[in-house]
Amino acid sequence: MRVLLTGAQGFLGWHTHARIHALSGHQVVPVGRTDWHRLGELAADCDAVIHVAGINRGEPDEVEKGNVKLAEDLAVVMRRSPFSRMIYADSIQAGSDTPYGRGKSRAGQILAAASEDVGADFSDLRLPNLFGEGCRPNYNSFVATFVQHVLNDSSPQIVDRPIDLLHVQDAAAVLIDALESPSPPAVPSGTSTTVQSVFDTLASMYALYQRGDIPALATDFDLQLFNTLRYAMFPAFYPIRLPRYADHRGALTEAVKVHGGQGQSFVSTTVPGVTRGEHFHLHKVERFVVVSGRARIELRKVLSSDAVTFDVDGDNPAVIDMPTLWAHNITNTGDTEVVTLFWANEIFDPAAPDTYAEPVRKVEEVPE
Repeated sequence: MRVLLTGAQGFLGWHTHARIHALSGHQVVPVGRTDWHRLGELAADCDAVIHVAGINRGEPDEVEKGNVKLAEDLAVVMRRSPFSRMIYADSIQAGSDTPYGRGKSRAGQILAAASEDVGADFSDLRLPNLFGEGCRPNYNSFVATFVQHVLNDSSPQIVDRPIDLLHVQDAAAVLIDALESPSPPAVPSGTSTTVQSVFDTLASMYALYQRGDIPALATDFDLQLFNTLRYAMFPAFYPIRLPRYADHRGALTEAVKVHGGQGQSFVSTTVPGVTRGEHFHLHKVERFVVVSGRARIELRKVLSSDAVTFDVDGDNPAVIDMPTLWAHNITNTGDTEVVTLFWANEIFDPAAPDTYAEPVRKVEEVPE
């Protein structure tokens, strides 16, 4: 399908675009704030629309009327375009007596009416509280705000309560399923936890990880929180230098210390001038440690031109952990063979490798 994706550069929109890019053959037509005035032009020849764009913060009137106005603009375009399917990224707050709840509810009504008018299938997917990589502190999720506090060694004021949290990639999966399913898919409620527990978990993970240790990743939720933390740390907190213990026999470096869970280590050699990698992951933790030779590690955020480079060598062992949704490679930049230790938090499964080909130096032009 050719899919119009509104809010494509926002938190959920970017994750949805990246997941489509990794897992499907759908062609995405992204729409951001700065090109909203081109909505009608961009919608031409699209088969379906995923409406993620929304206003979460601002003055009450701006939040309520802003979400309604986005839906009204899209409804006008829908009546002129051959959409067969309309997927609305709604919120469980829709219908609540708040500016956001009222705005989201009215937006859903507008889009449902437009879908009925043009004979398009309409899916109103009410998503719970989302979190994940790329969250904006004090905007997208309290989880992102907690991550910022942990990294700044500060303590937020916490009013504890039970809460269900859904990782943003799981939300993106539901939106994509709605493109391909004859009936709206069920929206998962997420993981039941508490506000205090989330902060305590992030703080304990950071205490271990800032020295290079991998915390226990016993559940998918643990992994998702850890990936959210790692993403916020990248690239400012890297490389993580490792202690090197040397005596008359040689030297020893503890490259990976895992506090529970499974994993897989492997060693590769790379001849001068050769590049390995050129892929990205959606959930896997992958560690690179060069133990001999000189190499350059390059990374680029998926669907972006944002790039980072690290020069590393075996004389100064350091950890570079690949953040999710960043394409990465490693190139031998020296005159001798490079030996690299790789570690991943899961045993490789050929049937579900979580590895998606993507050259680092490829730059995709994506509207802001």
